[in-house]
Amino acid sequence: MIFSSNLRHVRSLYQLVVVNKTLLVIAVSLIITGIFFGALHLGFSQHIAHVDLHALQPIHWFLALAAALTYYYLLNHSHNVYLVDYACFKPNFLYRSPRSTFNEHMHSMPFLEDRTKHFITRVAEHSGLGDETCLPHAFSYMPPIYNLREARSEAELVVFSTIDDLFSKSSIKPSAIDILIVNCSAFAPTPSFSDMIINRYKLRSDIYSLHLSGMGCSAGLISVGLAKNLLQSTPHGRYALVVSTETISNLMYKGKKREMHLPSVLFRMGGAAVLLSNSRNNKQARYRLSHLTRMITTSSESAHNCVKLDEDEEGNMGAILSKDIIAVSGEALKTGISSIGPLILPATEKLLFLLSCMARKVLNDRIKLYVPNFCTAVEHFCIHPGGPAVIDAVQNNLRLSDTHVEPSRMTLHRFGNTSSSSLWYELAYVEAKGRMCKYDRVLMIAFGSGYKCNIAVWECIQQPRFADGPWAKCIHQYPKNHCPN
Repeated sequence: MIFSSNLRHVRSLYQLVVVNKTLLVIAVSLIITGIFFGALHLGFSQHIAHVDLHALQPIHWFLALAAALTYYYLLNHSHNVYLVDYACFKPNFLYRSPRSTFNEHMHSMPFLEDRTKHFITRVAEHSGLGDETCLPHAFSYMPPIYNLREARSEAELVVFSTIDDLFSKSSIKPSAIDILIVNCSAFAPTPSFSDMIINRYKLRSDIYSLHLSGMGCSAGLISVGLAKNLLQSTPHGRYALVVSTETISNLMYKGKKREMHLPSVLFRMGGAAVLLSNSRNNKQARYRLSHLTRMITTSSESAHNCVKLDEDEEGNMGAILSKDIIAVSGEALKTGISSIGPLILPATEKLLFLLSCMARKVLNDRIKLYVPNFCTAVEHFCIHPGGPAVIDAVQNNLRLSDTHVEPSRMTLHRFGNTSSSSLWYELAYVEAKGRMCKYDRVLMIAFGSGYKCNIAVWECIQQPRFADGPWAKCIHQYPKNHCPN
């Protein structure tokens, strides 16, 4: 107990003196002031006043410059954050829900009207989902069972299986985890997800844990951003575990509003566990987080309400996906891209964009703005697979090729929309195809309720040793030439 108490004091001292930049500046300033006044007190003032700067040796100037640069580095340095490893949930084939089975099951629902059944069947045919997507057992009962026990059972299956896989791959012990962040939007039980994980894996009692809810499909990158901020304010060698999932056992809508049935068609089981670290000496690290931006659209009510958990007139709970979601996503993408573009685009693309802005302002407003070529800045794109229309909108706005959006379309086809964890299935697809090379950059784009557009840029620093992720046994079947669209 005494050793543990002393260790905490040492960590606190390190936090105050080294990590906190403000106290560091104050400490260095006080030391310099103390040395100066000490010199005056010892009678060195007359010598200091008559120092001939031309008589100083080059080594003196070199040492002074080195001290100034070191001081500046300590003042402005922030720790890099690395992705050590990640794992995605791959359901057992017993959870498989082919489209024919899904449509037949929906037509057997006693609470659905004929026009609603026809609408669900039509949307499912054009959803982009294949026959290998999976649904929890709660959807297979007649009538379906949606209660707390089923939702908790699904959550434990997805979360624990994924974390087990991650720990086995990374060889990191649970006791090494310093930060735990879990995000699940529609299901927030008590005890929370983070409490369930701490209890299951017997994590340390002083762990920093959080459970984010209500943040939508963009919550995965929000959790990564939060973990990044926490890791940058802690000593080196710390680990953060980020778990992203969405429990859909409680999302089945039983009413008559057509737009509230869309989540049942698009969303499927899935989850991801990501291990992050701020250690520069970690030889297992595979990616470095270069940039992460978060933008939220608050200018219109339609953007705020286009994704919403609500009740209909009869009191049936469900998630609303409005018809404005494609237009709202396009506006959110413009805002997000305008924030990340200056950070990653080469100078030539920035110059072309600037010249087009000047030409449009001086000559004619009808002149189209130059759309920067983001393929000059990144090699791979992971776009949130919210549906074929969302992927098409991003592809058209960024002028991407079919190969660039292939990971998004194939993830939607094989696993469906798994919400905040979808981006990691797409990254696993790129790796399984053998396309990831050292120094390649990956651009992740996530959309979420609010309406949010979050973008992250990763740089590969170590190629994957082997592709044993969710695509291990089926990657040879992709890409599909004719995905439903």
